[in-house]
Amino acid sequence: MKKRVDLEKEKLLAAREAVKLIENNMIVGLGTGSTAYYTILEIGQRVKEGLKIKAIATSRQTEELAASLKIDLIDINSMDAIDVTIDGADEFTSDLLMIKGGGGALFREKIVLSLTTKKIIIADSSKKVEKLGKFKVPVETVPFSSRYVLSQIASIGGNGEIRKKEGKVFVTDQGNCIVDADFGLIHDPESLAKNLNQIEGVLAHGLFIGLADKIIMGNGDDTAVFEMQKS
Repeated sequence: MKKRVDLEKEKLLAAREAVKLIENNMIVGLGTGSTAYYTILEIGQRVKEGLKIKAIATSRQTEELAASLKIDLIDINSMDAIDVTIDGADEFTSDLLMIKGGGGALFREKIVLSLTTKKIIIADSSKKVEKLGKFKVPVETVPFSSRYVLSQIASIGGNGEIRKKEGKVFVTDQGNCIVDADFGLIHDPESLAKNLNQIEGVLAHGLFIGLADKIIMGNGDDTAVFEMQKS
């Protein structure tokens, strides 16, 4: 009988390993989602024990959790750079390509990671794939352009639909909507990312390329690490 994998335990193990990289007086980016949740709890415990940091949240949900744990939050526009960000992923490959945005915070997540010196992604073992694409690619757009964006996604081989939650159109923290686009297995993520970037009205898409330095994956009772290969 195949052993049941405890994915929540894997998330916690990955979070604990990642939080070891945080030092006093750092500016820390806080991710969004079920895996990042464990990171924030771990950071909150370290703050309680005396760790002194300032944090930037990628969503209102994260802001509320961090504030409840007395983590000192600052405005992203008050800083030129972020020392380390710890966030999750919906899918990733061993060469650090990712799909993110299942939680609807991809625009802010992408900005925060782009400003970050040390980009750390944590995940459970179910998130590792050979090729991206089983998880749909979230595409954030302003509501005014959503129909146009849907048509352009179709023109490059995707099948998109507006994300809904509890029967209503899902609205991001920035007041936008998300198109979840199915491209099947993605053989050339870089080219698809460029094509999505060229669509007017797309604010951000869920293909995160070159935005991870290290991925820490919970793996049973241990962790596995995937790092950017140095040329």
